[in-house]
Amino acid sequence: MSGRILVTGGCGFIGSNYILQTMKFNPDYKIINLDKITYAGNEANLKSLNKNKNYRFVKGDICDKQLVNSLMKDVDAVVHFAAESHVDRSVLFADEFVKTNVLGTQILLDAAVRNGNKRFHHISTDEVFGELGKTGKFSESTPYNPRSPYSASKAASDHLVRAYFHTFGLPITISNCSNNYGPYQFPEKMMPLFITNLIENKKVPVYGKGNNVRDWIFVEDHVEAINLILEKGKIGETYCVGGDEERSNIELTKMILNEFSKGEEMIEYVSDRKGHDFRYAIDYSKIKRDLGWKPKHQIKDGLKLTINWYNENKSWWEPLKNKVIKNITGKVGQ
Repeated sequence: MSGRILVTGGCGFIGSNYILQTMKFNPDYKIINLDKITYAGNEANLKSLNKNKNYRFVKGDICDKQLVNSLMKDVDAVVHFAAESHVDRSVLFADEFVKTNVLGTQILLDAAVRNGNKRFHHISTDEVFGELGKTGKFSESTPYNPRSPYSASKAASDHLVRAYFHTFGLPITISNCSNNYGPYQFPEKMMPLFITNLIENKKVPVYGKGNNVRDWIFVEDHVEAINLILEKGKIGETYCVGGDEERSNIELTKMILNEFSKGEEMIEYVSDRKGHDFRYAIDYSKIKRDLGWKPKHQIKDGLKLTINWYNENKSWWEPLKNKVIKNITGKVGQ
């Protein structure tokens, strides 16, 4: 694959990890990072690339048709991360999620077609599938059943991407991934909120009884999967990407507490989230079989790496946490 890539939302959690890791292992690649810098985007994530001639940051909105079209002319591929992504926020501000996640994706797709059918990889989520019972896993054939404004907007964007493949022959791939964790994750999500709370000797808020189950993947493993799909994935196909690390929220909470040598007295049980899906789990056998990918990090190891990063980067997360977390409810994305 040619190394001229437009990355949308590259100042966010997964996007910035993608850019850093991709340029580390592919220093000749040229990356344009288009990011609006909403509350969860942070230019500081990529400050190490400020003097890199192959990296260009453009502050702008994926809903800006003229800007998107002009940037699309200079690249060969798009990796589309940009999205409103917090479920609690989607309950309060659904219109913002529809605008960015649906309309923004459509504008990018139009520009990709208009400029010669650019290679387009779309980053999605396992939340589009709804929820699982106590058994089974999501796969590429699982019917969509979104249950929050966030997951509904992502489901709509997935359908648009597929529609542009069938209608215009746009060379697309989609990946639906489980819960990511790792460096640079905004401290409203479960893992970084709990870690930073404990660093500050504050209690951690657990929804309900903490019985909801998620599959966790270290962000570097996700990035590796994205690059593999972009380079070797079959056009028009979807790939489910999972960490093979199912944990209930209360089990994960206790793992984090144990790393800090703290007990359950640090848990604060709070009212459950509206429409809180019980369980997500990913069957990643397709990407393992077809592309040879599997996660490298077990959660016990990835958790240690993540805690170490937040301990060493208080200057990164303290201003963000103090400024934004109170805007919602003080609760957490689980």
